[in-house]
Amino acid sequence: MEYRQSGPTALRILVGRQLRRLRESQGITRDAAGYAIRSSHSKISRLECGRTSFKLRDVEDLLTLYGVVEEAERAVVLSLTRQANAPGWWHDYRDVVPDWFEDYLGLEQDAAMIRTYAVQHIPSLLQTEDYARAVITCGDPDSPEEEIERRVALRMRRQRLLRMATAPKFWVVLDEGALRRQVGDAATMRAQLEHLKKMADRPLVTIQVLPFSYCGHIGGVGPITILRFAQAELDDVVYLEQIASAQYLTRRSDVHPYHHLMDELGIHAQPSAATRAILDQIIGEPDEE
Repeated sequence: MEYRQSGPTALRILVGRQLRRLRESQGITRDAAGYAIRSSHSKISRLECGRTSFKLRDVEDLLTLYGVVEEAERAVVLSLTRQANAPGWWHDYRDVVPDWFEDYLGLEQDAAMIRTYAVQHIPSLLQTEDYARAVITCGDPDSPEEEIERRVALRMRRQRLLRMATAPKFWVVLDEGALRRQVGDAATMRAQLEHLKKMADRPLVTIQVLPFSYCGHIGGVGPITILRFAQAELDDVVYLEQIASAQYLTRRSDVHPYHHLMDELGIHAQPSAATRAILDQIIGEPDEE
């Protein structure tokens, strides 16, 4: 069984937060900090938000500027900086990972809890290989077979997360349409539903089904993922994926409505104890001609 360590994305955010605290404690502006490292206000902002990698020399200069001269204290920050700059496992798939998706892979790796509302398809972490291949092919039919297989391999690699000793809690609300929309052939769909039954038995995985009968207002809402982290310094992140980009929401005022929506969906969805029976019912229905 594998164990997780904090990945580079979370470490980058933590280092950025520490640098911001040190700067603010000394009353130093971002402009002054940027000048000290031969850069700009915007560069300091990106560093403090964890949106870019760190140059070790820049961090050393900033620590000096902020009055951190004790070697032991400097060593801790610099060690975290080196770890934050290390490539994540997904670096091996950089040929098929869009820039806007790379941060999500890092955040997913570090999350202690992942909450997802899936509308159209089964979530990637719960997909079988054949189902994933069918989804990817349908979404981008002109891609070369080699690229499709690389993307399938990436998706399967991500799923190791749920098999680790330090796996996150994974709570999914599945719209009934995602279970009934055939992806691939009938055998692929049946295998996917059987796989969901097995995943629902895992102690850290909760799967609920939101039935067609639910009449609440969720119009216009696509798939939603909320990531929560064990580190108190890290805010929850709402991830909203679009066709060729994504939004990452972290402000509490932006995140709160999505927490509320997920709570509402969890209340109105069928209880997780009913999921196996729902899946069995769908599996047992005759295929449409």
